[in-house]
Amino acid sequence: MFKSKASEKDQNAVTNVAEVMQRTMQHENFVEQPPPRREPTADAVTRSCIGSGMSIVGNIECNGPAQVFGHIKGELRASDLLIGDGANIEGSVIAQDVTICGSVKGTIRAVRVKLQNGGSVEGDIFHRSLSIDENSLFEGSSRRVENPTEAPLVDAKGLQEADVRSSALAPYLQRVEPSRSPEWSESAVEPKH
Repeated sequence: MFKSKASEKDQNAVTNVAEVMQRTMQHENFVEQPPPRREPTADAVTRSCIGSGMSIVGNIECNGPAQVFGHIKGELRASDLLIGDGANIEGSVIAQDVTICGSVKGTIRAVRVKLQNGGSVEGDIFHRSLSIDENSLFEGSSRRVENPTEAPLVDAKGLQEADVRSSALAPYLQRVEPSRSPEWSESAVEPKH
């Protein structure tokens, strides 16, 4: 009788050890697997950043949001753009949303433009929405347009000619064509030395 109780205890102990080992092995297998990879959400999109110690000469195109704290000479394109305090941009800026706390010298084309915290713009702004804080500086012209991020369809020379034709002074402004008299010819006139 004594032997049977001991063997039952030994067998229960062996069974318990086997169960614990099995659970441990399952736990180890679970831990060894890498966690599932999560896809980035719209809120988790990384912003590209140009730091305060950087100076770039050239055009920059960013497919997502961007922050600029350095100096740029050239065209800058981004979906959502923050021009931080101390930033200096010389060139055109094209984006959906632009917040300016630094300095821009050039044309801005954006759906929403915000000048705040002492930001300054010297140039033209084409926008759908524009807000300017009282401590900010804006020197130039602003024009509300339906699609500000699209390039203008008419070049500057064509625009000037169209403006002249449609102005109130158009009837008085006639283009004077040089007349060519039949008696004058280029070969007949010789320069005097």
